[in-house]
Amino acid sequence: MTETFTIVNSQPSMVEALEAVQRVAFPTLAEDEIITAAHYAAHIARFPEGQFAVLNAAGQVVACSTDFRTSAVDFNAFEHRYIDAVASNWLSRHDPQGEWLYGADIGVLPAYRRRGLARRLYEARRHLIRRLNLRGHVAGGLLTGFSAYKTVMSIEAYVAKILTGELVDPTVSVQLRCGFSVHGIIHNYVHDPACDGKAVFLVWYNPDYDSARCL
Repeated sequence: MTETFTIVNSQPSMVEALEAVQRVAFPTLAEDEIITAAHYAAHIARFPEGQFAVLNAAGQVVACSTDFRTSAVDFNAFEHRYIDAVASNWLSRHDPQGEWLYGADIGVLPAYRRRGLARRLYEARRHLIRRLNLRGHVAGGLLTGFSAYKTVMSIEAYVAKILTGELVDPTVSVQLRCGFSVHGIIHNYVHDPACDGKAVFLVWYNPDYDSARCL
């Protein structure tokens, strides 16, 4: 029987479970970049409609996402650190009038991967983007497969092979299938040996964005 999953906005009662997902989903991420229960509580208080959790049939949190609004998107100078963008995981740079949704994080428990949960979280984000009439969605996509190739090719060559489909990256290839485009390479995004700190700057433009609604 196919298991049923439900996407809801994250609630204060879930913050410990959300941290548990984060830690299992990103076992090699530096401790100072891990999103903790206290961080999740702050996210929910700051931007409740932008925080999502996936529940299994038993009501357990098995995946989640973290987001904030921003207008500080510079496509000519996109190199940045994750921890700076998310204000040390407190999301204090969230702008209630921001024109873009910044996808800070998606985590899925390993036992629940390959079930389309990340795709459903992206769909939830895009529904929110359309409802809020935002310009689109930006994110740093961790190149989690690069560590296996970094001694034999440059990051530029690795990304090029992902874009042609010659190589499959566990994270970014999924994001590309979800409709993102790669705007460029971020060389020092996180402290994580799995991706050697590397990410791509991803963009999804809202096809329904109506500039007249912003006047």
